[in-house]
Amino acid sequence: MSELVTGEAVALELRPAKLPSRALAVLLDLVVAFVLYIVVTVVLIATTASLDEAAQTALAIASFLLVLVGVPIGVETLSHGRSLGKLAFGLRVVRDDGGPIRFRHALVRGAIGVVEILGTGGTVAVIASLVSARGRRLGDVFAGTLVVRERIPVARGGFLAPPPPALAGRFAELDLSAVPDALWLAIRQYLGRAHQLDPRVGWGMAERLANDLVARTGAPAPEGMAPGVYLAAVAQERQAREARRAFQGAPYEVYGGPGAVSYGAQAYQEPRAAQAPRPSQVPQAPQPVADRPSTGFVPPA
Repeated sequence: MSELVTGEAVALELRPAKLPSRALAVLLDLVVAFVLYIVVTVVLIATTASLDEAAQTALAIASFLLVLVGVPIGVETLSHGRSLGKLAFGLRVVRDDGGPIRFRHALVRGAIGVVEILGTGGTVAVIASLVSARGRRLGDVFAGTLVVRERIPVARGGFLAPPPPALAGRFAELDLSAVPDALWLAIRQYLGRAHQLDPRVGWGMAERLANDLVARTGAPAPEGMAPGVYLAAVAQERQAREARRAFQGAPYEVYGGPGAVSYGAQAYQEPRAAQAPRPSQVPQAPQPVADRPSTGFVPPA
């Protein structure tokens, strides 16, 4: 399985960002953060002039941690890896397997970034990026993340074709917790490039990946199912689970186009055919009022 995750495949699937663009993105983020920190400091000085020196020092430290550490962590978490600087230069922080980062990834990157970026002026981060094969700083290494480029030409063959609609939800009970990120990355690379491979070579790669996946999940593949179809169906199931966790049960289409499946709390419903109204709902024509029985009462003239 390891020979499938080559440097060429990684460069095609996840293109790491280069050091100059990363440095400019970090510089823009720092400028915005320091401007915000200065504004917050001025406001605190104006509003806490009556406090003693110890309280002012505590508020200054708290504002420093909140603005220069807490705000970047929150922005990266809520934007799934896009800070203001990364958004301006077309960069994004992703996991090693290409998935969106979460709070723990942003927390590790932000905490270590205080030391290697703020504490050393970015020297440690630059050295680590130059030494790393994919340009990762220490925060990325410990968090298991990677900064990639988003604004790249998209090849026509990069679309992952969905499996047959009949397989939707078939592997909902499959345990995927033991599958490593490297195997998921290899499966994604294979599915994205299967059409470019020789049929015999592609079949052999799909068989090896399917065998590795079966060994990790402990459940055999359905008999008679092609390895490529099996990989696509399991990858779709994993993407659906990621979508449910990321969007908290909101409807989410895993694949676009024909055969798209909606996941979430609100399931898609086909438009119902027009039904004939019930007899009680049909408006009735006004009935003539029958002559009431005489009561013997005659109105006065």
